[in-house]
Amino acid sequence: MKARTAVVQRDTLETRIRVELNLDGSGKGHFATGLPFLDHMLDQVARHGVVDLDIQADGDLHIDAHHTVEDIGITLGQALAQALDDKKGIRRYGHAYVPLDEALARVVIDFSGRPGLEMHADFRRSHIGQFDVDLFQEFFQGLVNHARMTLHIDSIRGHNAHHVAETIFKAFGRALRMAAEPDPRMIDVTPSTKGAL
Repeated sequence: MKARTAVVQRDTLETRIRVELNLDGSGKGHFATGLPFLDHMLDQVARHGVVDLDIQADGDLHIDAHHTVEDIGITLGQALAQALDDKKGIRRYGHAYVPLDEALARVVIDFSGRPGLEMHADFRRSHIGQFDVDLFQEFFQGLVNHARMTLHIDSIRGHNAHHVAETIFKAFGRALRMAAEPDPRMIDVTPSTKGAL
């Protein structure tokens, strides 16, 4: 099987983002986004998705974090699309439930070729440390648009905002691992009756 890797550099007037991704890695992560809580969440994706992920970002954080977070999502989505290539031989669908103390999240992925996000997560406060929780929606929207995937995120319960966020990102990593995993019964087969994704 050929290497399922990608390196994507995305430069705009607002941000400079570089993402290196290895879907068949060992869970190593390196993050320098200027947003420590986002780095912590991205590390959950790498570890629980068992992907190697390196994300470097230089954004206009003096304005706010919106452009940086959205553009990281966009660039990671582009890297996923590149690493998955024609998607032949993958499982396509993935799902995971992850608890953390009182919090529980469910994430379901379909590498459908159709961007779609359904995110239902109520946070009891507006910020986790300095991080604006509204930006999680922007991150995942940018990701699904550019990975061309369908993503359902449901925070089923939880009152600690950190726990709610962490269950979502851990579940995303685990669902990603399942959906992108090679299916030994579908070698060189596109997992769609259409013949293309």
